[in-house]
Amino acid sequence: MLPVDPTRLDSENIGEKRTTLQMPHEDAVEHVREAFLDAGFGVATEFSPSELLNEKVDADRDPYHVLGACNPRMADRALDASENRIGGLFPCNVVVWEEEPGVQTVYHVSIMKIARLVGMAPDDETMADIVAETGELVEAAWANLED
Repeated sequence: MLPVDPTRLDSENIGEKRTTLQMPHEDAVEHVREAFLDAGFGVATEFSPSELLNEKVDADRDPYHVLGACNPRMADRALDASENRIGGLFPCNVVVWEEEPGVQTVYHVSIMKIARLVGMAPDDETMADIVAETGELVEAAWANLED
């Protein structure tokens, strides 16, 4: 049995963000990368699960790309606040998947909020400040997606 009832959570509890971009997949990946870079994130890692799965198990998946975004200052603070445990969720992933040619979904959840929900980070003022500040950065990135 799960310690948290997922049916009692809403998208705000996990910092869920979703939007649609009307452009080719490769252009959307680049647009999302730039939007997050402009908002103060770096892209620590990225990969295409669809390419890997299509190659390894002939999955026939549509384009799917993961950008591992990270703001080093926030990551450093979150590691301290969580006694290093939040690193198990690093980096903050932003996912771009193709719904159909020319239509891409961009999806993100807040690892800072999720870490608090599952007890990996404290539910205190320090972590609340980190959640708020990372939320502002994500909002800025999301605003950049619309530009």
